Amino acid sequence: MAPTVACEIVFKQLFYDVERIRQKNPIIHNISNLVVMPITANLLLSLGASPIMAHAQEELAEILSLAKALVINIGTLDDYWINSITMAQEIALQTKIPIAFDPVGVGASHYRTETAKKILSRGVQVIRGNASEIMALVDPHIKTKGVDSLQTSESALPSAVRLAKKYHCTVVVSGKIDLIVDQSNYVTLQCGTPLFTKVVGMGCSLTAIIGSFLAVNQDPFLAAVHAMTIFGLTGELAAKTALGPGSFYTQLLDHFYKLEPSSLESLVLNRQYARKGIME
Repeated sequence: MAPTVACEIVFKQLFYDVERIRQKNPIIHNISNLVVMPITANLLLSLGASPIMAHAQEELAEILSLAKALVINIGTLDDYWINSITMAQEIALQTKIPIAFDPVGVGASHYRTETAKKILSRGVQVIRGNASEIMALVDPHIKTKGVDSLQTSESALPSAVRLAKKYHCTVVVSGKIDLIVDQSNYVTLQCGTPLFTKVVGMGCSLTAIIGSFLAVNQDPFLAAVHAMTIFGLTGELAAKTALGPGSFYTQLLDHFYKLEPSSLESLVLNRQYARKGIME
């Protein structure tokens, strides 16, 4: 890896994306899993986006004609689900709708891992997973603990770089330290709260939030950086007033809904962000 070069997350640009989501109210089409649908939909609504959770192949073309981003999540798989994903992805690629992909549980089964690789081979703008999931997409010997990571984000950096270069996309590794990687750069972020790991669907919802930012920002790398920063810092605000996982989720919804620049400015200015170049 090359030495760190100057990089700052410009606060005005960060919040400009949030304002555009609120103004444009983009439809985000989620082919998501049954466990997290209402949790994800509520968070998208609180941010200002408009979620649709449609899987029927008979209506995919019409739904995608309205959507500004497609989010693919393989948490609950079967053959019909996979066929719907394939159809939706092909439509999105033809119509140039950005795609965010969550390879939930990759490494837990051959079926799941091979499905994820086929999705990647067709093309996505952003992949978001935990360290084990990202590493399992590169190394078949890596195993996951269901949807939980057995690896640290830092250990997944080489795999994230390989995926970014192979599939010409941005790769997000979420964890205690978040990594956002493209073909030539990566950024490390350290924001968020341990309470994210105590509420089901937070990672899946994060991928959908990235989809919302892709709907208003044509640079997948910056869209991912902004989404990860907003999600992590809003989680920190919610944790301050939460009594535990249950109230944390409701506080997270409320803080997304009430989000203003003044709420986050001191948090953004008080931490370090570093963009690093990737050596060939």
